[in-house]
Amino acid sequence: MIIPLVIAAVPVFLTLCYASYLDIRDRRVPFRAWYPMCLIAVPAVSWFYFTLFATGEIFSGIFYLGLTGILIAAFYIFAAILRLYGGADAWAMIFIAACIPFFPLTPLFGYPPLGSFPFTVFVNAVLLNLLVPIGIFLRNIAMGNKAPLVYLFLGFPVDGKKIGESFGFIMEDIREHEGVIERRFINVRDAFRDSIKGNRRLYTRDLRVNPGEYRKELDLYARAGRVWISYGVPFIVPITAGMATALVVGDLLFTAMKIFGGL
Repeated sequence: MIIPLVIAAVPVFLTLCYASYLDIRDRRVPFRAWYPMCLIAVPAVSWFYFTLFATGEIFSGIFYLGLTGILIAAFYIFAAILRLYGGADAWAMIFIAACIPFFPLTPLFGYPPLGSFPFTVFVNAVLLNLLVPIGIFLRNIAMGNKAPLVYLFLGFPVDGKKIGESFGFIMEDIREHEGVIERRFINVRDAFRDSIKGNRRLYTRDLRVNPGEYRKELDLYARAGRVWISYGVPFIVPITAGMATALVVGDLLFTAMKIFGGL
């Protein structure tokens, strides 16, 4: 019963590695990148469910099919409605949920109570993603960058003249008043609320792709010297790391509770 999930897990993980590379390089993952994976993973997971029902594990089959449907809906809502991550990240989690409903291998610290592999991958990804702000903060401290404390965890300054070469959202509101450059950090709460409402903040890629449309902004950024941008590692990267840790270790949160909580 586990063999088809192992067969499905291999192309899924390799595709995630490739998608992570594309997302870091271009911040874009074309949907066709998932096609080869589906040719192997979809028949494999179909074999898994067929085996469950054929051997009388009807309750298990219904349980994982239902749980898969719930998770797919949740991952879609997180991206399309709540805008917590991008489209490629959503597809990554949806494909993991659809193709690997249960653990292909027994992890070192055992199965979590729910036994859901995609849920474990998501939990691991969220926990690993929390390390990114810490890395950004340490980088800012090492570089001597000055800003209000919260912004030291969220981004770093780049050369305003070359801002289009970076990836990130503009963290500062920079304007000119009577020949003087005025600047302030964009409130984190307002930025998050605008994101939920679908009001996109200015993305550096916009400056690179449409320099004519943003000529005024580019001029201001060049004159401002250094401009702070929020930098986030594409979520597909911690998703990939989350899958790797789920395969080897298991559920990081459950493991930590077992070690430190005596469960």
